[in-house]
Amino acid sequence: MAAIAIPEGTTYIDTMKVTFNKVPVNPTTKAIQTAEFLEAAESLTTMFDLLGSVAFSPVKKDMLGNVEKIRKRYLASPVDSDNIQDLVRNELKTKAHTATEGLVWLVRGLEFTCLALQSNVSKPGEELADSFRGAYGSTLKPHHSFLVKPIFSAAMSACPYRKDFYIKLGSDEAKVEEELKEYLAALENIVAILKEFLASKEAKW
Repeated sequence: MAAIAIPEGTTYIDTMKVTFNKVPVNPTTKAIQTAEFLEAAESLTTMFDLLGSVAFSPVKKDMLGNVEKIRKRYLASPVDSDNIQDLVRNELKTKAHTATEGLVWLVRGLEFTCLALQSNVSKPGEELADSFRGAYGSTLKPHHSFLVKPIFSAAMSACPYRKDFYIKLGSDEAKVEEELKEYLAALENIVAILKEFLASKEAKW
């Protein structure tokens, strides 16, 4: 894949179509707008391209597949799916759970990515492979079969060196760190809201 051109004075975060900072979240009900959430999740998967290895292709494909499961439900019933929580509630009323199950796995993937990058940003001496391995153990690994685990293990072993990854995010190191921290804080908040919701009785099938 060709490298994404990042204009001088900007960062990779700026090139994303939608970031999690821009996903509307109702401050009272915590309802998360579906369309923007799905676009932000899609944008996040482009970060796997920056890791520069085909080993991450299955990881990206898995997340995009779950985005599509949710989007299919959204497009089939947009009025009942304006926010993610209502999408789940209304799908489950029909005795179906394809999109809801897709959301469960998507949230796990988002948490995996969020924890790995937060760990890496907060520990300047830690390499990406170690950050992703640590995050994998606490998010996706407990839910993966023995057939899937080696695929993710290969991806993490193929992580580039820290310095090579961050230079792809932008030439201004301080700005990259600041924007990445803000982006990950917004993602962390959305993941926490959705994990709490998915653990509730109304999200069970």
